[in-house]
Parts: sequence; C-alpha cells; structure tokens
Amino acid sequence: MNICVVGAGYVGMTTAVCFAEMGNKVRIIDIDEKKIRKINEG
Repeated sequence: MNICVVGAGYVGMTTAVCFAEMGNKVRIIDIDEKKIRKINEG
C-alpha cells in the first residue's frame, strides 16, 4: 500500500516508521526542507 504522512515531527515520523515496518511504501511531506533532506540521506 502507498501511504503519505503529512508532517515529519515526532508523531509523523513514528507513524511513518510503523507503516514502513509493516511493508508499506511511505512518503513523508513536511515544510522543513532540512528535515526531509536528512530523512532522504538516511
């Protein structure tokens, strides 16, 4: 399943990780480009 999480704060990241661990493809959207860059770098 494809899931989009809006917000890369504590709740958004926790939610995204849980969905990803269940085998879903997860995308995260946030207004803070620095957070998104760090997530993409691993």
